[in-house]
Amino acid sequence: MQISTAWRRIARVFLPFVAGYYLSYLFRTINALMASHLSSDTGVGAADLGLLTAVYFLVFAVAQIPIGILLDRFGPRRVQSILLLLAAAGAGLFAISTDFLSLLIARAMIGLGVAAALTAGLKSIVLWFPRERVALLNGYMVMLGSLGAVTATVPLEYLLAWMGWRQLFEVLAAATGATAILIYTVVPERGIVPSTARVTLSSVFSDRRFWRMAPLSATCIGSSWSLQGLWASPWLIDVEGFDRDSLVRQLFIMSIVLSGGAWLFGMAVHYTKRRGIGAEAILAMVAVLFIAAELALILRAPLPSIWPWSVVAIVGTATVVSFAVIADYFPPELAGRANGALNVLHFGWAFLAQYVTGLILEQWSANDGHRPIQAYQVAFGLNVALQIATFVLFALPWCRSIVSWTSSILFFKPADVSYGVESIGLYEDSVILLPADDDAEW
Repeated sequence: MQISTAWRRIARVFLPFVAGYYLSYLFRTINALMASHLSSDTGVGAADLGLLTAVYFLVFAVAQIPIGILLDRFGPRRVQSILLLLAAAGAGLFAISTDFLSLLIARAMIGLGVAAALTAGLKSIVLWFPRERVALLNGYMVMLGSLGAVTATVPLEYLLAWMGWRQLFEVLAAATGATAILIYTVVPERGIVPSTARVTLSSVFSDRRFWRMAPLSATCIGSSWSLQGLWASPWLIDVEGFDRDSLVRQLFIMSIVLSGGAWLFGMAVHYTKRRGIGAEAILAMVAVLFIAAELALILRAPLPSIWPWSVVAIVGTATVVSFAVIADYFPPELAGRANGALNVLHFGWAFLAQYVTGLILEQWSANDGHRPIQAYQVAFGLNVALQIATFVLFALPWCRSIVSWTSSILFFKPADVSYGVESIGLYEDSVILLPADDDAEW
């Protein structure tokens, strides 16, 4: 691909979809900063606040399968631009809502409107760029889009002090509508080449590899989104004793780490795949680090809290790794459906984790507006237990391979006198099973 052509595609295809994903990430994480404002202005409690924030993930998850089919059939340009107009309408409704129900409906509209933000961008990369660059560009897509999480910290804190959260959502509604128009007018149409193979959603859901990897990916990435998008803020206030300035500063650092993590994952997948190493190994390492970071928080390890919270934040961009695994499993014509199916589990788990955490916290009464650490330890600990279970499921084939390899080593070890007869018999059987070389001379 010539340099001029590459930059033209980046300007007309890549960056407009990055803008859409940026807004998606901003809407996803903005409630962590606005939690106290929403509680004081509307009177919502922890459970209602959890539901209000989590409904974004619920609608997002429900929409992924239909959106994946639409992306494969009509292309990302038309699907993304239409849905972003709905998100703009939802942001406008959120700005004028005065009761919990209208806020909930508005938040659901926003979630549905940005539900295609990531998958549309990934689909556009598959359609317009060389296959060997897909993982790297996916990393850049998530990195630049996750700057929305950075914006939802210190910059928005200043804007909230200047204009208030209602006026802020009016601005976001206008920006989202403008992005929809930009994508529709600037992004060129790309013909979808029909595949001769039978392309169905059942091809994804019937694949055993998908069900081995997807639960681990969902419980880790979805939990990271849940924590980064809402529950990091109450933890830092109730458990760590942060004031408002310290809270915003730590959320800002976490968001910077989050953005850099996407680039790191994209580069790691790009270079390891060039060396013949699959993305599954990276996903396993991410899961281990995430579980360790959560345990450090729960057990109150003597570490600066920014360290484990940075790991929690960075795991939110491990979608780059998961989608790279999916790309190894399925052909390009299934990209929209496969990514959508995985995102159903990502956002479905984020909804459950965010809402159930609120329900668990509600079981402890607040003392001067603060809940005890035991409440958070129970809520977070339940999540970690499920992540460990999915990791065991993911690692089972590797464990079997290690056991088989160990058995083969023991199988061929020299026999001692007491087991001489049995060892000779096994050795003769193993020789019979060795593959023969037809060109060898005996």
